[in-house]
Amino acid sequence: MTRIDAKFAELATAGKKAFVAYVMAGDPDYETSLEVVKGLPGAGVDVIELGVPFTDPMADGPTIQLAGQRALEGGMTLQKTLDLATEFRKEDQTTPIVMMGYYNPIYNRGVARFLEDAKAAGIDGLIVVDLPPEEDFELCIPAQAAGLNFIRLATPTTDDRRLPKVLQNTSGFVYYVSITGITGSAEAQAGDVGPEVARIKAAANLPVIVGFGVNTPEKAEAIASVADGTVVGSAIVKLIGEGKPPAEVLAFVKTLADGAHRA
Repeated sequence: MTRIDAKFAELATAGKKAFVAYVMAGDPDYETSLEVVKGLPGAGVDVIELGVPFTDPMADGPTIQLAGQRALEGGMTLQKTLDLATEFRKEDQTTPIVMMGYYNPIYNRGVARFLEDAKAAGIDGLIVVDLPPEEDFELCIPAQAAGLNFIRLATPTTDDRRLPKVLQNTSGFVYYVSITGITGSAEAQAGDVGPEVARIKAAANLPVIVGFGVNTPEKAEAIASVADGTVVGSAIVKLIGEGKPPAEVLAFVKTLADGAHRA
């Protein structure tokens, strides 16, 4: 059982929904980023999504693209992202970390070496948005063999024919993208999301967490009420990009977590 599996089992026992927070590693610099990440569990975050900065993102809207650019300009790398996770684990051995990014840096490092290093750094799961199920042999299956969850995205355009393929080899949870668009581009609607979550849960015995388009405590509560939890990324990253101090960022995160936990 991974930390992700344990966390969702714990939440289910308590009758609580999950709150997942996304931050870009190294944004705006390593030390500030580490301070924010270390503060997330205390702000009520159940699972941390740690973005790996990449030059050519596909799913990310302008807010997260700019965060990646700031991180890269500050010298952030895949290795330093792993270093940040290692530092976090010195103080926290229970909060799950999902590393989210693209395949190129992993491929460049070498899959076997990356998985060994990720496991050693305390990474629990991977979201690699540009590797479809047809490429499971590249990373997904080796990752699961190494004890890491491989989390897949489902979207409003994932029809009943495609869904079984998407869910094949998925573990930890399913990340449902609530909108047809990039991060931060539209608002999620609980009335649209609810039936889709039910459809996915009927096909997979996994928690379904909803992200994209969730940016307020009220929206976090509404979306979590029709799913197993919710993810917020752009709204948090936006504050970091505005130069808000970590304490202010974390205070905002707590309002979002409280919203999701009320659901």
